[in-house]
Amino acid sequence: MSEHERPTDGARATRQGEAVARAMEDATGFLTAQEVYDRLRAGGTRIGLATVYRHLQRLADRGVLDALTDADGRVAYRRCSTHVHHHHLVCRHCGTTVEVHAPSVESWSARIAHESGFSDVTHTLEIFGTCRNCRER
Repeated sequence: MSEHERPTDGARATRQGEAVARAMEDATGFLTAQEVYDRLRAGGTRIGLATVYRHLQRLADRGVLDALTDADGRVAYRRCSTHVHHHHLVCRHCGTTVEVHAPSVESWSARIAHESGFSDVTHTLEIFGTCRNCRER
């Protein structure tokens, strides 16, 4: 991650925020806050679980990380492969995730918001199913 993508508390980055950012740089898939916490602690980083949650959420709010809520309500994070708004198809068996761009969803949400008198709307969409590899097993 570049310096402008690292978590900050106002004007300066914290060691703990940097540690969370580095852990996410090294991750190959989605990780929960607990998994990030466990990795950091195993590596000798002194950090609290609440601090990990806070820094992961900051990175997600800034668009550096994708945040994905699974079917059980758990939130997991990974580095964004694109900084363009997108959605996810998620295999509920193996966790494979595919980023999808869905212009029809964007136009639908804009239309619904307009018809309902809303502005400055945001949304997330995760679609859960079974990927080809799991289906063929």
